[in-house]
Parts: sequence; structure tokens; C-alpha cells
Amino acid sequence: MNRKLELFATFFKIGLFTFGGGYAMIPLIQREAAENKKWVTQEDILDVVAIAESTPGPIAINSATFIGSKVAGTWGAFFATLGVVLPSFIVITAISYALQAFRHIKAVEYAFWGIRAGVLALILKAAWSLFKHCKKEWFSYSVMTLAFIAVALLKLNSILVILAAALLGIGVDMIRRSRGAGADK
Repeated sequence: MNRKLELFATFFKIGLFTFGGGYAMIPLIQREAAENKKWVTQEDILDVVAIAESTPGPIAINSATFIGSKVAGTWGAFFATLGVVLPSFIVITAISYALQAFRHIKAVEYAFWGIRAGVLALILKAAWSLFKHCKKEWFSYSVMTLAFIAVALLKLNSILVILAAALLGIGVDMIRRSRGAGADK
């Protein structure tokens, strides 16, 4: 199968069968792109998530665009992005009409409660999977804890927290390199 069509089909399937947005899609993107198709490595998935989080736009679209570009250039990015967006567009259009007609039915309300619970489980699975592939050292744990406190408890702007974490990472890397360079002299 043509790579571009394969990207489209893969991301269409991910977009069609994932509820809850980008974070819920991360485990599926990881399984399809890294494990099944071998388009990227597990480490690349961490980079994809970091880049997708740090750039404007939904994480699923940014992830599809990044992976598509890596696999088949600009057209790969286009087809992967179209694949992940199209199911949501179709489903949301259909649901908006149906929901208005069946909104008053208790079973529909309970179904959405169940979907929310399932989405939470997918998000927790994604967090666990990302945690397993992160470096386990004091710096990572410190940044993770501080970022969580800043965003969840102090309600600081997520973008500023991501930028601060990036600057901390660069600073620690510079310190480590200077200490390593000094030891060589």
C-alpha cells in the first residue's frame, strides 16, 4: 500500500475509534506508529508528545502531522493529519444532530458518563506509558512534580510551565556539560 494512503488509513482508524481527544489517542498512536508499523521508535513517541504539547493546536493533529512528515514528507503530514481529523468531523456532525433528538433520554446521559470514565482510563494509561519511557532521575521527578503543582494546584499557564521546564532542562544540561568539560581538562 502507498505510504501516504497507509498513513491516512492508520490515522483515520485512530481518529475513528478514540474518544476523548489527543491524550486518549496517545496509546493508540504509540501502538500503531511505533509498535505495529515501526514508523517511529518509543523514544520518538516521547519526542512527538513533547513537541505536540509545546506547539499550538490539538495534540492528536500535531502528532499525526509530525509522524506523517517523518514517514513521507509534506504529503505524509497532510494525509496523516487528514486521517486523524476526518473521523472527528464526521462523527461530531452526526452526533450533534442525534444528540439534540435524544438528549432527554436517561440511557444517553448514562452512556456519556461511561464514555467519560473510559476516556479517563485512556488518559491515565497514556500518562503511565510516557512515565515508563522517561529518564528516572532526580531532575525528571523534580520537574514533573513542580510542573504538576504549578498547573494543577497553582493554576499557572501551561505554556509558561512548559517553557520553564524546557529552560530548566537546557540549564541543567549546560551545567552537566560544563562539569564534564571541566573534568577533561
